[in-house]
Amino acid sequence: MIRNQTIVITGASSGIGRSLLEMLSAKENGNRIIAASRGIGKLTGFGENVILFPCDLSTEDGVDALFQKAEETFEKIDILICNAGAPYYERYDYEDWSRIERIFSLNTFSCMYSYSKYLNHLNGREGRLVFTISAMGEMALPGYALYASTKFAMKGFQQAIRIESPDSLKITCVYPVSTKTNFFEVGGAGHKVEQPFPVQTAEAVAKAIVRGVEKGRKQIYPCPVSLASGVLMNVLPPVRYFYLKSQHRMLLRFLERKKNAEKGA
Repeated sequence: MIRNQTIVITGASSGIGRSLLEMLSAKENGNRIIAASRGIGKLTGFGENVILFPCDLSTEDGVDALFQKAEETFEKIDILICNAGAPYYERYDYEDWSRIERIFSLNTFSCMYSYSKYLNHLNGREGRLVFTISAMGEMALPGYALYASTKFAMKGFQQAIRIESPDSLKITCVYPVSTKTNFFEVGGAGHKVEQPFPVQTAEAVAKAIVRGVEKGRKQIYPCPVSLASGVLMNVLPPVRYFYLKSQHRMLLRFLERKKNAEKGA
């Protein structure tokens, strides 16, 4: 278990971030944590070792405010976990510049900017940066064109900064598959979304992250079958084709449900 560390967790109010917060904030671990989220009011019952910090991490001001709070509270941030993110589930067939910008601002720009902030904060001292990317940063699915694009961008970004960054800064990237959180409810804007296979729990992902950070892993794949299935789809293109077709059928069912719901409203 990670012990006696100063930690910042973004996206801490639900899902993977909430599970990480619950694991790492146990009193016996001795960690001091800043838990950041726009919906921080959902978090209750944490002890004095957890500081709840509301902020909008999709903005420069929000990220600046978080780092200012962390630097006022801790001498050094030992571990920064960039976990905040949001999905859209939709057919991408519209013209809306601001909608594209919103998802990239949170999922991509915020993480890139946080890297620079953290690098300067450390100033040569040792630190660990964790990016929650996604399995969709390696294979995009129908319905997630913009979401997957934000994650592919992060996959490329981390590849470059691993070479550029000093040895004192360790970078860990996490690639969860479909996870049982409110992610899909949010992505479907209240309409039912079928989760892609395979599915795992937020607790399982959080445990994998903690284990991976303890062991100094550069990449974490929380689902045991994700790497094997990726290899299988590359070796046998028909498997990939039929999987993506099944995901497309899911999208078509979603669009039909949404259309019917809007007609009945």
